[in-house]
Amino acid sequence: MTGNFSRLGGIVEPLLRWYDVCARPLPWRESPTPYGVLVSEIMLQQTRVEAVRERYVLFLRELPDLQALAAVPEERLLKLWEGLGYYSRARNLKRCAERIVSEHGGTVPRDPAVLRTLPGIGDYCAGSIASIAYGVKAPAVDGNVLRVISRLAASDGDISLPAVKKELTGRVRELLPERRCGDFNQALMDLGATVCLPNGAPLCEECPLRALCEGYARGTAADLPVRTKKPPRRKEAVGVLLLRRKDCLALRRRPAKGLLAGLWELPTFSGSAEAFLAQNGVACTPPVPAGKATHIFTHVEWRMTAYAAESADAGLPQGWVWAAPEDMEAVYALPSAFSAFLPHRK
Repeated sequence: MTGNFSRLGGIVEPLLRWYDVCARPLPWRESPTPYGVLVSEIMLQQTRVEAVRERYVLFLRELPDLQALAAVPEERLLKLWEGLGYYSRARNLKRCAERIVSEHGGTVPRDPAVLRTLPGIGDYCAGSIASIAYGVKAPAVDGNVLRVISRLAASDGDISLPAVKKELTGRVRELLPERRCGDFNQALMDLGATVCLPNGAPLCEECPLRALCEGYARGTAADLPVRTKKPPRRKEAVGVLLLRRKDCLALRRRPAKGLLAGLWELPTFSGSAEAFLAQNGVACTPPVPAGKATHIFTHVEWRMTAYAAESADAGLPQGWVWAAPEDMEAVYALPSAFSAFLPHRK
C-alpha cells in the first residue's frame, strides 16, 4: 500500500475546530453516558443515522439502564427495535447487558479489549464506546473513516483487505490526541458522513482538511478509496400473504435461524399463493394480487408480490396468529421489509 501519510498529523486541530461548529446534533450526544453510547453504537451498525434518531429516544425511555435492558423479555425488545433491521444486534445488545450486569458490576467496561469480549462488539464498536464514553485513546475506524484517511493520504490500498484496514487503523491510532479522543473519532465519522461523501462525490470545497488532502491535491479524491467490488446480490421472488379475518391480520413466526430469524412476518412463500394456502390448510377466499415491493438485504434482494385473501375461519396453522391492529402497534415486531404492505408502517 502506498500513499502520502506525512501530513496526517496536521489534521487534528482543524478537524476538532470544524467539529465544534458543525457536529451533527444527535440525541446520544446530548448527555452521553456509557450505557447510552453502547446502545447508540450498536443501533448505528449498518443503519442510517436518521433511522436511529427516534428509535434511540424511545428505546432509552423504556429501557433507561443496563438492568432494565438485561431484564426485558425478548418479544418486547424486538418490538422496541422494530424498523432498525439486523435484529441479531438487539439480541446481542441484551446479552451484552446481561454480561455487564453479572460480570462487570453493572458498569460498561472502559477497556476496548474487554469490550471486544462482549457479544456483537468488534474493534470499531469497542473503540467508539471506549473513546466516546471514557476518553480512552482508542481508534474507531468504520467505512467513513477508512474513506477519509484513504483520500487524505491518496492511499491505493484496497480497504476491503484486512491488512489495509489494520494499517489505516494504526494510522488513526497515531493521530489520536491526548484529550478529546471521542470527539476526534466522531469528527472523522461526521466528516465522512457529511462532507467526504462516498461514491465519488466528496464536497471538497466545504472540507476543513482540503489544504492537507493529498487526494484533493492530485485530483483523485473522487476515485478513492480503492475497494474490491462486492458480488451482485442474489435476487429472490417472494410471495407475501395478506390474510385477514375481520380487522385482524395473520402473522407467522419465522424460523429460529436464517434471515430475519425468529421474527414475526406476513407469511412468505415461493410459488403460487393457491398452492401455499392449500399446503397449509388455510380456508379463505381466492387470493388476489395486492401490490409489489422490493426490499434489499445485505446479500439478497426480495422482489415481493403480495396476495390478499379473507378468512371466516378462526383456525390457523401452528405458529401463526391473528394480530389485531392494537397488537400490531404494541406487541408484534415486523421487519421493515413488509412496510410497503402495511400503510400505517411506511
